[in-house]
Amino acid sequence: MDGSFRIGHLFGIPILIHYTFLLVIPLFAWIIASQILLTVDMLFGLFGVPIDTTLLSAGFMPWVLGVVVSLGLFIGVLVHELAHSLVARSKGIGITSITLMIFGGMATMEEGTPDPQAELPMALVGPLASLVFGIICCAFVYVIPLAVTDPPVAGLLIFITGYLGILNIILCFFNLIPAFPMDGGRVLRAWLATRMPLHEATRIAANVGRGFAVLFGIVGLVTFSPFLILIALFIYIGAGMESTAVKYSHLLQDVTVGSMMSAPVTAVPPNLPVSQVVDMMYASKHLGFPVVERDSLIGIITLADLNRTSPIDRDAMQVRDVMSREVITLPPTAPVIDALRIMSSHDIGRIPVVQEGKILGIVTRTDILKVTELRQI
Repeated sequence: MDGSFRIGHLFGIPILIHYTFLLVIPLFAWIIASQILLTVDMLFGLFGVPIDTTLLSAGFMPWVLGVVVSLGLFIGVLVHELAHSLVARSKGIGITSITLMIFGGMATMEEGTPDPQAELPMALVGPLASLVFGIICCAFVYVIPLAVTDPPVAGLLIFITGYLGILNIILCFFNLIPAFPMDGGRVLRAWLATRMPLHEATRIAANVGRGFAVLFGIVGLVTFSPFLILIALFIYIGAGMESTAVKYSHLLQDVTVGSMMSAPVTAVPPNLPVSQVVDMMYASKHLGFPVVERDSLIGIITLADLNRTSPIDRDAMQVRDVMSREVITLPPTAPVIDALRIMSSHDIGRIPVVQEGKILGIVTRTDILKVTELRQI
């Protein structure tokens, strides 16, 4: 994911931190630090264990506690996402990374049509992991007074473990709300998919998710909660994006790139002046051409390549000077949905179709969208 950097790996899975994670830690720390005494009263009411506040309110300790609890919360989020990831791997689904960000975490899986039988345990195990993590933290609240004889230190540890326990239990039940694409929404889709086609189940789950998003947004506006409004936007946009992706997979599931590619292909030689390529783009309204030399594909030149050059220098340049030499190609038997995924992940608009080293045609994002519209008729 853009804006992320790696901090390590667990079980062979890269762990990334998104820049929004670094923004939210100070915010959480401030919220926690400003409510220390209120939180102590809440924890005493829930657990019935006295909490010595000598250290809790001393100097900068509230801010230190805020940071510690915030980091502890995201450790719980990491446990949640690891649970998803390990179950996914046991079902044969590849995990490319886990990213910690402002709304929690996200396990990035290899793309493919969701399998409801695999999705149900994957969706449930995350909240279950949060629940177990929260219960363990809560159990320490009763163990610490017996193991730590210094009341101020014990109060400090009880505050941290009790707070983390409650937060992770809340995280468990919040994630079970059937607001797709949250875990509860995925459970709903998996259940619906046993009774109807997957794309229909996704559409219904996405609509339910949008409904919850509107509700969260209204509550956020009434209570002046920016975080709840952001969650509402995240759910609303995420539900729409995943619903669209599954719809495309359904409509294009039996279409190959060879059956809908544009052919024959207008190719250009590597020694063609760049100025002539610009003229060809204006005349044909095509924004990219394969570069062929001796019947072999050696590159591709696109509008993006031209935009990286100075207009003053173009008159003296040839195609070979600006073309992209690392070209992603597909055979004619490749599914169109694979082409769409490659275009999305690499931010490209066209893929040459090649067989035995020779270019047969080209498939563009526009071609795919047109076929999708036709198949909806």
